[in-house]
Amino acid sequence: MTGVAILNPMKLIGSLTSPYVRKVRIVFFEKKVDIDLEIENVWAADTKITNYNPLGKVPCLLLDDGEAIYDSRVIAEYVDTLSPVGRLIPTESRERATIKTWEALADGIKDAGILARLEATLRPPEQQSPVWVDRQIGKIKAALEQMSRELGENSWCHGNQMTLADIAVGCALGYLLFRFPTIAWQAQYPNLDALYQKLIQRPSFIETAPPAA
Repeated sequence: MTGVAILNPMKLIGSLTSPYVRKVRIVFFEKKVDIDLEIENVWAADTKITNYNPLGKVPCLLLDDGEAIYDSRVIAEYVDTLSPVGRLIPTESRERATIKTWEALADGIKDAGILARLEATLRPPEQQSPVWVDRQIGKIKAALEQMSRELGENSWCHGNQMTLADIAVGCALGYLLFRFPTIAWQAQYPNLDALYQKLIQRPSFIETAPPAA
């Protein structure tokens, strides 16, 4: 993509399937700021992610002076300051808090989904806890209900244009379709689906869609 000139080259460490990495990549795209993506599998034995983020998580943004910025919420807020194009986080405190609360709710869906998936994929069957998985799925369903109620008949999560709230929600919904297709949120919450269908038409969402397999 063509972006505005940024003096300091940056590199984003991440994966193509992480919804947090996708959120940050969409922010870069919408802000028209170029970024190099370095693919990293944090579960690999030879992963180097802890050289930059001691928590061993992606996304991690490397600046040209060697400083590392993480997590996705911090990176998204930083990137929003790099370009005057399409402000995604309002400066007014009340509006800003509203947008960040939407982001926290959407990220909570991602958190719960990843915890449920890791329980089923990384732990031996005899050690898995159905109660734990059900608890995470319950969080997802409660968050979806709250999102639908807050969105109502509005075109966007907040205000009259797309913000970071919509990006975060779109990534959360996309992650559910990618990893938890049995959660039938589209039929249950048509207003969320209408927002999602609008978002996935944007080049930023198309370019960052997770691999089909």
